[in-house]
Amino acid sequence: MSDHLPSLGGVGGGKQNNRSMKKLKTIIIEDEQPARDLVKFYLKDFPEIELIDECDDGFKGIKSIQEHKPDLIFLDIQMPKLSGFELLELLDEYPQIIFTTAYDQYALKAFELNAVDYLLKPFSKERFRSAVEKAMEKLGQKNGTQEQAESLNRITDENPEELTRIVVRSSGKIVVIPVDSVSHFEAEDDYVMIFSAQGKHLKKATMKFFESRLDSKKFIRVHRSCIVNVDFITKIELMEKEMYLLILKDNSKLKVSKSGYKLLRDKLDF
Repeated sequence: MSDHLPSLGGVGGGKQNNRSMKKLKTIIIEDEQPARDLVKFYLKDFPEIELIDECDDGFKGIKSIQEHKPDLIFLDIQMPKLSGFELLELLDEYPQIIFTTAYDQYALKAFELNAVDYLLKPFSKERFRSAVEKAMEKLGQKNGTQEQAESLNRITDENPEELTRIVVRSSGKIVVIPVDSVSHFEAEDDYVMIFSAQGKHLKKATMKFFESRLDSKKFIRVHRSCIVNVDFITKIELMEKEMYLLILKDNSKLKVSKSGYKLLRDKLDF
C-alpha cells in the first residue's frame, strides 16, 4: 500500500489545492478509553485529519455531532445508554462513518448503512489506514452523504431486529422510551406519533418500520394508520357495520378496520 494519501480535491488544480489544505474534522465516539487511545494514536499519521472531540457514550456523541458537524466519525456500536445504530437514527445530516466494534455480527448491517468501513477490534494500523483512506476518498464525492442518508432510511425500514426501546429527540433532549410502555402508534405524514407513559413523541419513521420490528404477539396493526399494544386495550365496541372502536386504558379511542378486527380476533382468540 502506498504511503501517499489520496487527494481530497475536486477537478482542477486550484480547487484541489484549496480542498487539500482544509483539515477534516473528526470525532471519536467510543465508551472504552483504550479503544479511543488506539484510534488517536493511529490518527497521528494523518495530518489531514483534525480530532475535534472524543465522547464516551452515545448521548455525548450526538450532542458533539450536532455542535461540530464533523466530516468523519469513528463510531462504536455497543455502548451504554445509546447504541451506535440508535445514534444514527437521530441524525438529520450524516458524516462519513467508520464503525468500530468487537462484535462481527454487526458487520453486514454496518455496510448496509453505507458506512465507509467496519473495523473489528483489535484492528491493525494497516487496516485502520485502509479505512481512513476510503473515508477521504468518499469525502471528495458530492453525493456521498445523500447516499448514506438514503441507505440508513431504507435499512431501518427493512431491518427485522426486534425493538425493546425507542429513541427520539424532543425539545432538544433525547428520550428513551421502553417499548412496553407504549400504548399505540399513529401515522403522521412522514412521522409516527408514539403514545407512551413518557407522553407523546414524534419520530421520523414509517409504520412499516415499527410493524416489522415490534413483537407481533403484543402489537397489532388495527388500522393502516394505527398499531396498538394489546395490553392497553380495555374494550372493543361496534361502531357501525364491520367498523369497531378500541377503548384504551387512558380512554383513547382508536378506529379498527375490518382486517384489523380479524387480526385482533386471531391474536386474542375471542
